[in-house]
This record gives sequence, structure tokens and C-alpha cells, in this order.
Amino acid sequence: MKIYKTIFLFFFLWAGVCNAQESVLIVKPDTFAGSNTALQLGDAGQWLFKAGNDTTLAASNADISAWKKLAPGGLSADYADKSGRVECWFRLKVKIDSAFGQEHFGLGYFSWGAADIYIDGKLVYQNGKAGQSRATFRESRTIQALPIPVDLNAGRVHTLAIHFVDYVSPFPPRRLMSEDFPRRFLISLNTSKHDQLIYNYGLTLNTYNVIWVSVCTILSVLFWLLALQNRADRNILLIAACSSSYALTFIFVMATHLYGLSYTWYYWFNFFENVVSSVIFITVPLIIAGIFKRRVTGALKLFLWVIFIFSIAGYFAPVTLNVLLSGIFAIGVVIICIYYIISSWKNLRGAQWAIVTGLLVSLGMVLWAFAQVLSISNTADHNPDSYYYAMTGFSLSLPLSMMVYVALRFKEIIAEVRLNAAQVVKLSEEKKLEALNRQQILEAEVNRQTAELRTALEDLKSTQTQLIQSEKMASLGELTAGIAHEIQNPLNFVNNFSEVNTELIDELQLEIEKGDLEEVKAIAFDIGENEKKINMHGKRAGAIVKGMLQHSQSSSSKKEPTDINALADEYLRLSYHGMLGKDTGFSAELIAGFDPTLPKINVVQQDIGRVLLNLFNNAFYAVNQKKTTAGADYKPEVTVSTSTENGHVIIKVKDNGVGIPDAIKDKIMQPFFTTKPTGEGTGLGLSLTYDMVVKGHSGTIQVNSIEGEGAEFIISLPG
Repeated sequence: MKIYKTIFLFFFLWAGVCNAQESVLIVKPDTFAGSNTALQLGDAGQWLFKAGNDTTLAASNADISAWKKLAPGGLSADYADKSGRVECWFRLKVKIDSAFGQEHFGLGYFSWGAADIYIDGKLVYQNGKAGQSRATFRESRTIQALPIPVDLNAGRVHTLAIHFVDYVSPFPPRRLMSEDFPRRFLISLNTSKHDQLIYNYGLTLNTYNVIWVSVCTILSVLFWLLALQNRADRNILLIAACSSSYALTFIFVMATHLYGLSYTWYYWFNFFENVVSSVIFITVPLIIAGIFKRRVTGALKLFLWVIFIFSIAGYFAPVTLNVLLSGIFAIGVVIICIYYIISSWKNLRGAQWAIVTGLLVSLGMVLWAFAQVLSISNTADHNPDSYYYAMTGFSLSLPLSMMVYVALRFKEIIAEVRLNAAQVVKLSEEKKLEALNRQQILEAEVNRQTAELRTALEDLKSTQTQLIQSEKMASLGELTAGIAHEIQNPLNFVNNFSEVNTELIDELQLEIEKGDLEEVKAIAFDIGENEKKINMHGKRAGAIVKGMLQHSQSSSSKKEPTDINALADEYLRLSYHGMLGKDTGFSAELIAGFDPTLPKINVVQQDIGRVLLNLFNNAFYAVNQKKTTAGADYKPEVTVSTSTENGHVIIKVKDNGVGIPDAIKDKIMQPFFTTKPTGEGTGLGLSLTYDMVVKGHSGTIQVNSIEGEGAEFIISLPG
């Protein structure tokens, strides 16, 4: 029995001794094999932890009986006091293998928390200020793993002690500020090669960030200029928003790497980066749906709204939940885009291939970049060029493919304009032939009239020829074709400079690889100058299109003093006899109310004669149509009267025919609009009447009508 007590006491004492001893982390040469130049100590299992601020705890021979095992990577907000403050000590025994010889080592520190770092009881580095309260506390402003030179003799055990102070973040979720960075990087042991590696890493990262920001910013400016000139094209607006989101995302990424950045600014830069990058996930499916002419369902809109809301609210959620949901949303967006592509595969053509190619290349590049990250055991000291190549491809492939899409789409628009111009020419020729056929029929009818009317009918022939506007429509087709040719010139410049910019960007990549920053700046300047030229020629094309929409025509005939009463009486009789020539059974009462004091006014007699003839013909046609359906008591009447009012000559033509329905009152002045059956009207009479009165003589024309009771046209001409 005594022997058992002895054994029990031995194990009890041995366990107590073990709790009071520190284990030693032995650093061997194979730790830094290959390109690895730093050993991350944040998760090392040999760390000891103790809360408090007693500076005597930094000594190598300090009492560690009350310490417990906890690595810096395991520290969390649970250790904070009521004020949100965490103050503690970490200790680690480190032994450098004697095989290192005279190798010089340094320490790296990477955290928002303030820290006093001791080696063998001697203070070697301070980052931030611990203070006694939040007001006197100053966070670390170093966001790079800066080297701290230290003397660590090979073959000797050294005590690394860290006095660490941190606060719970003032922003949700409740976590320490230092938890925003992986704590495995909090403290590292670096070889002498690490300084140059960190310098090269910072230079490379900044260079690539400048490239990504510059290219995406230039493209976004170009797209917004195109969107402003083509506001009806929703796809270009979405492309502009997407490219701007790319540029802003990279700008915020650069901002988070500014030296000396405070935690608050870092937090908000990350927040806005999170929100802006979500716009990319929202706009890409809408762009794909738009170019494939696919309907955006309510479920998709809800899903995209959820992404945007989560980008704001999810940032304040725990990091694990944020990362998980972000991954789910990203996969969902990819699946939606792939669905649109696969379901529209048979209809893919032209400019659509540019977006599809850019999206697929972007997906391939992000997978490549992810594979590079997985293959890197320590991102602080290993950043292969292939990773940056992959990230460059991911960052620029979709924006550049959008530029190619816009260029190809404008080329397709030019082809469509040419086709429409050809159709207009064809339509004008058909109208011309139709008008000529109607003219021949009218001439045959006129030749059967009396010799007294033959001269008047010849004048009518000339009037009808101008009414048809055969030359005007043929000229319109030629004008449209010419405008399409003019649009081609600036669009050629747009396409050419876009191709040149693509080549310059390739050259820019090569110069970056060479490290020639001066040449990089020169090429970037050339790209900017080309974008100005693209903008200039784009505006030129917009001006040409705007000019094409302006339709006007002015008469070249000479104005001379004219007796409107005589002119109206002449064309009233002429129109009436013309109607009799078409229908011998036609009859109507002509009522004239001419003002005998009416002064002569300067007008183009032929134009005003055609105006009156059009109105008289329409009035006789209207009463004749009503006569076929009205009873025997109906008496067709056409009234023409003249008067003066406020220095203007007023001409009124009124009938008691079928009238004009309210639904078409706004259309009767439009070219080719007619209510007459096929073969009886060209739809140009009232259109020409409007042009001659309003544009040719600066007058006005007013229509009053009640359907089934008649219509009245009131013309006002300046005296």
C-alpha cells in the first residue's frame, strides 16, 4: 500500500513540474525550404498566455505557474472586459538551430492591436500605444508585415514575450479589431531574404492595382459617354454601371493598403468595397439577359435584391456567415449566367459572343487564381506571378469583352441602318409608281371633260404631281443612305481606336512585366488620348443621327400679291367639276361667303391653290360618302368663307359630311395616313397642306369636327 502512495505522489509532483515548464519551438533550416522566407508564429502550440499588464512578465525567468496555453490566434472578444479592452501577455520559447550559423533574423508584426515585443526581457519593438483607456490607446497603423531586426543566436533558447492590448471593434459584429486580419500572421520569424520579398510584393501589388484601376476607369468613362448618347439602350447603361463597379472596387482595395491607415477608415473602405463589388454580381446577369433578349423574372429580381441588401447588412454579420453566404450568392450568379448562355446557345451570334467569351474567360481566370491561392502555404512570403496574371485576366477580361461587344454592336447597328435606308428607298419608289398610276387614271378622266376644263385639269395634273411628292420621297431615301454612309466614318474611328487601345493594353502588360514604369505611363497616356478621340467621333455620330431626324422642306417658289377670294372661288369650282368627272351623279350645294374687303396678301399661288384643292376634294369626298348612307332628306353642303382677324387672312372650309373620328384627329396630318380605301388616296394631301401653310407661309391650320356631322378646316395666313 505504501508503494502505491509513493507512485501517486511522484506522478502528482511530476504533473505540477510539467505545468510550470515551457516547451520550446525549435526552428530548423527545412522550415524555410524553397521560397518560404517567414515562419508564422500566431498559431504555434507552444505559446503561453496570461491576462494583465505587469511588465515584469517579460523577463525570461518570470513566474509562469499561473499562465495557460493559448496562441495569439485563439484570442477573441470573450477575453475583453466590460469596457471592451483586452490586455494580456504572450510568451514563446524559441531555439534557432545551430545549422543556421550567422543567419540574421527579424520579426514581423501584423495586427491592429498595440504591442510591446520583448526578446529575453529586452524591449525590441513597440507598435501603437497601449494606454490606460480607450482615449489614450492608439491602434497599430501598420498593415504590412514590417521587418523588426533582432539578435537571435543560433543554438540558444530565446524568450519571446508580447504585451498585447486590443479593443472590441466599435462596429458590428462584436469582435476584436485584430480579428479583421488572420492572427496566424500576427507575429512571424523572418529570414534576411524576407525584406526584399516584402518590397517586391508591395511593388508588384501596387503596380497591378494601378493597371486594374486605370483600365477599368478609362473603360467606365467611355461606357458612360456612350450611355449618355444612347439613353434608350439599357444594355450600355448596365455595362457602364458594371465597369464603374470594377473600377471602384479596385480603388477601395488600393485604399485599404495605404500605409498608416486607421482602423475606422480601413473598416469603411472594406464596407464600400463589399457594396460596390455586389453591383458587379447584380449587373452581370442583367447584362447577359439583356443581350440575349431574355425576360428577367421576378424571382431573379428578388435574388439580386437579396444580394444587394446582404452586401450592406451581411458585412456586419459574423465573418464565417458572411463568407458562406457570399460564396452561395456568387455560385448562384454563375449558375444563372451559365443557364442563360446554354439556353441561348443556338441563337448566339455577332457581338453576343464577345460577352460570352469574356464571362467564360473571367470564370476560368478566377478558378486559376483560386488554385494558386490553395497552392500557397504562406501568402505573406510567396506571391507567384501566375497568381497576378490570373487576377489580371479575371479583372479585365469582362470589362474588355464589354468594350468589344459595344464596338461590334455599333457595327451591327450600322448594318441595320443601311437595311432600313434600303427599305425606305424601296418604299418611296413603290409610292412613286403608285402615284404615277393614279396620275394616269386622273389624266384619262380629265381628257374626257370639256375643252373649257382642259387647261384647269392640266393645272390639277401639276398640283397632283407635287402632292405625290415623288421626288421628296426619293430624295428622303437617298438622304438616309447618305447619312448611313456619314455615320460609318466616325464609327470606323471608334472601332479603330478601340482596337488600338486593345493592342496598347497588351503592350502595357509587357512593359509592366519588364518593370519599365515610364513606358507604362506613356502607354497609359496614349490610351487616354485615344479615348478622347473615341468620345469626339461618338458625339459626331450622335449629331448626324440627330440631324437625320429633323425633317423640313421649304418652297422655292416666289411669293406674289394674290386675291384669296378669286383663288378660293377658282379652286372650289375646279374641285367640284373634278368630282363631277369622277361621279356624274354627284351633287352638292356650294356656299361662298367671301369678304369683299379682303386685302391681297403675298403667297405662293400654286402652293395655296394646292392647299385649297386638297381641302375642297376632302370636303366633297366626305359629303359624297355620307350621301350613300344618309336618308333622302340629306343635302350635301360645302361652305367656303374668308375674313380678316388681327392682321391675318382667315379661310374656312366646312362640310356636313361624315366628319373625323376623335381617335384619328392627331394622325390626319401624318404622311401616308389616309382613311380612304386602297387606290383612292395616297395619304399625302393633308401632310403637304400642313407643310405649305405652316412651314411655307408661317400660318396655322386648325381642325374642328364632330363624327357623323361634318368637319371644318380653318387656315390663318399672315397679311
